[in-house]
Amino acid sequence: MKHWMKWMSALLTLAMLLGCGALAEEAPEEAPEAAIEASVEAVEASTQDNLVVTEHTATFGDKTVNYTATAGTMVMDTALGQYEIFFTAYTARDVEDVAKRPITFTFNGGPGAASLWLHMGLLGPERIGVNPEGMLEDIQVGHNPNPYSILDLTDLVFIDPVGTGYSRALPGTDETVFYDTYNDYASVGDFIRLYVSRNDRWASPKYLAGESYGTTRAVGVCSYLMNAWHMNMNGLMLISSANDYAAMSFATGNEVPYVNFFPTYAAAAWYHGLVGDQYKNLALEAFLDEARAFAASDYLSALYQGTRLTDAQRDDIAQRMSEFIGLSKDFILKHDLRVPMEEFCPELMGDQKLMVGRLDSRYTAPIVPGNIGTASNDPSAMGILEAFTAVYSDYVSRELNYKTDREYEPLSGNVISQWSFDSDNRFLSQEEIIRTCMSANKFLKVWVLCGYYDLATPFFGAEWIFSHIFLNPEEAGNVSFTYYPAGHMFYMVEDCVEKFHGEAAAWYGAE
Repeated sequence: MKHWMKWMSALLTLAMLLGCGALAEEAPEEAPEAAIEASVEAVEASTQDNLVVTEHTATFGDKTVNYTATAGTMVMDTALGQYEIFFTAYTARDVEDVAKRPITFTFNGGPGAASLWLHMGLLGPERIGVNPEGMLEDIQVGHNPNPYSILDLTDLVFIDPVGTGYSRALPGTDETVFYDTYNDYASVGDFIRLYVSRNDRWASPKYLAGESYGTTRAVGVCSYLMNAWHMNMNGLMLISSANDYAAMSFATGNEVPYVNFFPTYAAAAWYHGLVGDQYKNLALEAFLDEARAFAASDYLSALYQGTRLTDAQRDDIAQRMSEFIGLSKDFILKHDLRVPMEEFCPELMGDQKLMVGRLDSRYTAPIVPGNIGTASNDPSAMGILEAFTAVYSDYVSRELNYKTDREYEPLSGNVISQWSFDSDNRFLSQEEIIRTCMSANKFLKVWVLCGYYDLATPFFGAEWIFSHIFLNPEEAGNVSFTYYPAGHMFYMVEDCVEKFHGEAAAWYGAE
């Protein structure tokens, strides 16, 4: 009877994979027992954990670390259904007391991005081989030991959410269920809870690190773990913050993004030497302080007044904007003082037939029609996706010994196109969630890391978000900001990565 049940299970599985009509026409009335047993074993293997463990030694900072790498998939069975999460964990060996060893769970954003970006760009033991300014110099960029990895400070677990990397819903579970903010928090949070339990890490200091939408996920997962599993985090590392979409979404009636993007427009113009003469000799930080002050006062007031501005007032504001952000006064006036990012990028250097990058406005390329938000149109994204994918695929196969014929999904258009930003209002905002988490857990630290040239998640927008979280003074002291002269992926620049490591040591309490 047991074998008969297994045979029926195998036949049903084959029917799902091949199509019931084809099975009815082509399959013999009685499948050979050996073939059925083989298919049963394949089905059972597909719903089991598949982990590969290797051992390594490397030096990070000034500390040599013996560590274990675990790469593979963990099968999850929750209220959302059955799914498997691909992850890579790096854990130090020879640790006297694991309860005192921090562990950091990290992921990228998108939504739809796998964790290879932070893995091979900033935090992991190997780093993509780009020049010191973060530029690709060859189609085969390779990877090198990363002396700035924070493995000397914390264990690391890189997580690929469902639909990215090698993570997927298992047969019988609708994968689109996971393409939703709340379910995303739950699916990733449940994985973290299970990993912590299986690896005896409940007593360890626990951190979440996310980039871009990954900062949205970090806040959501922090809240989820606190409420669903009574698990508190010690810290959130928010890289290129995206925690209130009203702060960066250009929409009719929403004046906030124009103010928040303004200092980043100014940074781009300063970098390319297109600011007014009175600003050209200022250091970047001093110049941006002036851009912030103008944006938060006279510019914001002008936007608020709308048509109540006199012609003279409008002309004055446009002239001052031009001196900060390098666009002509006429262009600014034609846009009623409101220039969206999609028009700023091709206009700033348009007289040279160049456009600046969205992810990093230091990059330029010939103007091409289309959406600046796509990798093929963004000068700062061209070639990056392919380089990271090749580097990561080589590394995980040859050095971590994880072998599979499945395709690694670095950035899923399928996830992006079907994603649901569930929210109680038009824009997803997390100020209240952050306030609640920090008030309930007074030891929670939040570190916000920003790139000055990032036109995807502008640094002034992050400042705006955290200035609208009304914390008690002792809780507010747990929020810190760091700025880098780079873009959305600040870690492409080697000096920034080196600076990051030193600051991370202080944040984790190692210094």
